[in-house]
Amino acid sequence: MIEARHLRVLRAVATTGSFSAAGRELGCTQPAVSQQMKALEASVGTPLLVRTGREMRLTQAGEALVRHASGILAGLTAAEEEVAAIAGLRAGRVRLVSFPSGSSTLVPTALAALRAAHPGTRVFLEEAEPPKSVELLREGDCDLALAFRYEGAALAEEWDDLVVRPLLMDRLVALVPERHPLASGESVAIGELAREPWIAGCPRCRGQLVEVCESAGFTPRIDFATDDYPAVVGLVGAGLGVAVLPQLAVESVRPRGVRTVALEPVVRRQIVALTLPDLAQVPAVAATLEQLARAAGRA
Repeated sequence: MIEARHLRVLRAVATTGSFSAAGRELGCTQPAVSQQMKALEASVGTPLLVRTGREMRLTQAGEALVRHASGILAGLTAAEEEVAAIAGLRAGRVRLVSFPSGSSTLVPTALAALRAAHPGTRVFLEEAEPPKSVELLREGDCDLALAFRYEGAALAEEWDDLVVRPLLMDRLVALVPERHPLASGESVAIGELAREPWIAGCPRCRGQLVEVCESAGFTPRIDFATDDYPAVVGLVGAGLGVAVLPQLAVESVRPRGVRTVALEPVVRRQIVALTLPDLAQVPAVAATLEQLARAAGRA
């Protein structure tokens, strides 16, 4: 019989590449990891790892078991949480991963409402941009992922295997220094910014910026690139260039020395909450999804 604890150890070994690194990740010793791997191989009746010198690789059976491990562990978590709720424990744990501007706008409102309604539910928050956040969800390292994708993007991410809860459509706006000639207008065509130096945001937003600019007939000259939205705003405010950011990102900072101007043509990103089908049935996860949707309705 395959035990869940052995699957967790196997997944850690496959991810880290060694028993000692897996032990550090799991909070146990290298001999303990080795013993559990031997027990798992005895259970399945075939080797799962091949050790050659300092290197370690999975056998075909090991690869198959790791491939199924995330779904199995997610299903077990769903079962444990649902049974606990049915038994009247009135408690739950949710591991939430969010991109930064979502963490500072939607998440606080949602979690405050969740705590008021379900004080026994604990939420652990980690920040990551998609597609990394979606990878964490699929690998079983979180229960909910707040993510986004751009309308009409050339490489739109597929979420067919996930439960998708649409939250809101987030429009991109142009940021220009407050003394810029275009600062007084209500809107700006992106082609009007073709000769400006640019400050670019996160890697995904940066790729979208280049794609939109090229569709308008020019390639942006990116002088600065940073994942930090306040830094983007600060650089624009200092007169070092212009930028395009999602409205949600602008709301997450206090713009000083800049003006936001509606961007034409309209570019939007879809903000969603993602989870696995099994986890969507867990009461604590479902309640968090509901509060995120309510917070987005007030955004």
